[in-house]
Amino acid sequence: QVQLVESGGGLVQAGGSLRLSCTTSGRTFNTYVMGWFRQAPGKEREFVAHISVGGGSTYYEDSVKGRFTISRDNAKSTVYLQMNSLKPEDTAVYYCAAKRYGYSTRSYEYDYWGQGTQVTVSS
Repeated sequence: QVQLVESGGGLVQAGGSLRLSCTTSGRTFNTYVMGWFRQAPGKEREFVAHISVGGGSTYYEDSVKGRFTISRDNAKSTVYLQMNSLKPEDTAVYYCAAKRYGYSTRSYEYDYWGQGTQVTVSS
C-alpha cells in the first residue's frame, strides 16, 4: 500500500508561481510512475503531467507545457510540480497519483491517489 500526501497549494495571483509536493510512504517509491492530475469544479479530473521512475522522462498536457515542471527526488520519496505563469483556468484541486507499470494519462489506470490540494489563481 502506498499513501500519498500533497502539499503546497494555496491562493496566488495570475502570473504567480506555486510548487506542489507529494510525499509518499513505503519503500517502493522509485518503482512507480508518478502523475499529477487536477479537477476543477463541475469538470472531470484531467491529466497534467507524469514522470518516469528514474525521473529522466516527463510528459505534459498541452495547456501546461512550458509553464509547469514535474520532478522527483527518489531519496525523499517525493514528487514535485513547479507551476509558473499561473492562469485563472489553472484553478483546481491538484492530485498526485502513483502507477505501478507503464505510463498513462488516464486517471483510472493509476493505482494510488493523494487527497488533493487546492490551487486558486485569482485574476
